[in-house]
Amino acid sequence: MTNDEMNGGAAEAATATEHPLQQERDDLQDRLLRTAAEFDNYRKRTDRERRELHDFITTEVMRDLLPVLDDLERTINAAAGAGTYPELARFLEGVTLIQRQWIDVLRKRGVEVMDVVGQPFDPEWHEAVADEPANGRPDGEITGELRRGYRIGSKLLRAPMVKVAKA
Repeated sequence: MTNDEMNGGAAEAATATEHPLQQERDDLQDRLLRTAAEFDNYRKRTDRERRELHDFITTEVMRDLLPVLDDLERTINAAAGAGTYPELARFLEGVTLIQRQWIDVLRKRGVEVMDVVGQPFDPEWHEAVADEPANGRPDGEITGELRRGYRIGSKLLRAPMVKVAKA
């Protein structure tokens, strides 16, 4: 056997030994990349689920609090038409201040008051509870608001109760 033949055999033996190690390294690297991708997907999923849970809880709490805000508004409207008693004026100022603070808290939580009077009626966003003669308004235009509506971003929190022009 020649020297070249022996070296060739040694080279084949070295390649045969490196090949399983190279294969194992490639397998480990592949597993590492897959594990990193799975972890990244897990992190994104848990972040999304946490945001969804936060939004759900915020929505539910805000829905529970909106009737209290409605009662404050009714109190202000009733007191405003009751006369000019000094005690009533101070009471009305206090209730109005509470109402403004309440609306500020809602805004900080992403809740927006829907401004709907003059807008076209959309059954996806509005709850029609009455209609009235159009009197020059377009058919289907919202002419009055009986209860305010609120949304969080593009999600409806509570539909406004409205009156709609009808030809």
